[in-house]
Amino acid sequence: MYTVLVCDDDKEIVEAIEIYLSQEGYRILKAYDGEQALKVLNEEKVDLLVIDVMMPRLDGIRATLKIREKMSLPIIILSAKSEDSDKILGLNIGADDYVTKPFNPLELVARVKSQLRRYTKLGSTVGAGDQEEIYTVGGLSINDDLKEVTVDGEVVKLTPTEYDILLLLVKNQGKVFSIDQIYENIWNEEAIGADNTVAVHIRHIREKIEINPKDPRYLKVVWGVGYKIEKL
Repeated sequence: MYTVLVCDDDKEIVEAIEIYLSQEGYRILKAYDGEQALKVLNEEKVDLLVIDVMMPRLDGIRATLKIREKMSLPIIILSAKSEDSDKILGLNIGADDYVTKPFNPLELVARVKSQLRRYTKLGSTVGAGDQEEIYTVGGLSINDDLKEVTVDGEVVKLTPTEYDILLLLVKNQGKVFSIDQIYENIWNEEAIGADNTVAVHIRHIREKIEINPKDPRYLKVVWGVGYKIEKL
């Protein structure tokens, strides 16, 4: 059973989310501001966090920043704001996904399931005697059984979404993927206004795998077309 922490200062929203996620078999923990959320995370094993942006005491943005200093669990941000700048801010500070209020509860359930699938894959291990599946390009290596990325022998820590994007590109070295193709492959839904979402994740990946992100060796942009992993 997965444990989901739902944090929102609107108790009715928390209760509504609890009803839908409980029906899917998830264990639900509740918090009503960022400080309560941090306390729960320190005391309980939580597999995913759904957190509102605008809350008293400690808002969702600052709470996410603090959480990312220590934890890599999937984070879905809720906000009544729909502007791209707010979505980018949420992704920039470490959130994996963003849902705008008012939202369809079934959409939120689908996004929770998607994030937990990625998180579970990253936590999986290889059994004794299993042959590991490894993809390599230059000094970049992905062990897809251990869900481990290394660059020149050093382990690189990626979020589940970053890992899936990098794996897609590394598996298809030299092939150019458009932003829409990346989004539809990773999020499994139609790409509508996906440019900023994908671009933010690409930038984060570059910052983690490239010596000089402004002059990348591996993750290249093909202007006007998309992105690719360069064959080396």
